[in-house]
Amino acid sequence: MFRMKTPITYLLQRRVFCSFALAAVVPVHAQVAGLGDAINKAGRQRMLSQRMAKAWFGMGQGIQAESARRVLDQSMALFDRQQVELKTFAPAGETRDTYVLLESAWSDYKSLLVGALPSQDKAKAVLDQAGKVLALAHKGTGLFEQQAGKPGAKLVNVAGRQRMLSQRMAQFYLASNWKVDSVASLQEINKAREEFVPALELLRNASEATAEIRQELALADHQWLFFDNALKARVNGAKAANDVFVSSENLLQVMDRVTGMYARVLG
Repeated sequence: MFRMKTPITYLLQRRVFCSFALAAVVPVHAQVAGLGDAINKAGRQRMLSQRMAKAWFGMGQGIQAESARRVLDQSMALFDRQQVELKTFAPAGETRDTYVLLESAWSDYKSLLVGALPSQDKAKAVLDQAGKVLALAHKGTGLFEQQAGKPGAKLVNVAGRQRMLSQRMAQFYLASNWKVDSVASLQEINKAREEFVPALELLRNASEATAEIRQELALADHQWLFFDNALKARVNGAKAANDVFVSSENLLQVMDRVTGMYARVLG
């Protein structure tokens, strides 16, 4: 049974777990194994679009600076690799065309992320380009889901989208913390929050949910509680921002495992 820890103990452990979470989301597969794997990886590209912006904002504000740099480097390398895999796997037509467009949008995004040190004057451009990459990655994920043509494909997509929402909320929190589109950023956090909780219920109540998946989702509930509390705590900007960064990584780690489990169920 999962036992709740005291806030201090848990926070200390979260800071330790964060370093492991960075490596845990990097898969070892060298190619797309099937449509379940394609939906998983395509959905992971959505998440990475937001995670990279989160890391960039963290670096710019000195929030978890060392971890943020590792997150950005690992996420960019993973996005590059999966982009090649998915474009190769995609059938000719709309799916292939989507990944050609994504390749171009990713090139523009990458130039913003690595062209210079993070600064407030480029922050809005980073947010905008992250959104463009997200939109195309989301379209690609949906196209792979349609090709699978099975009810379980939707669950892989939804579980994968939870990863993205965790990083999207953290991204906009750090943007707001840096006074970048503060009103719009807070609106995006609230919108993502309203989508995240019902999706957990959908995943938990699905007939395809195994005992192992439900166990992971119970852990996701607890990780979400800590993350949501961090999102709402704005008394101490630096401390709250650090907590948001770390707890978003922990929630991501759990949801990445859940997505992989649903992808294996789909086959």
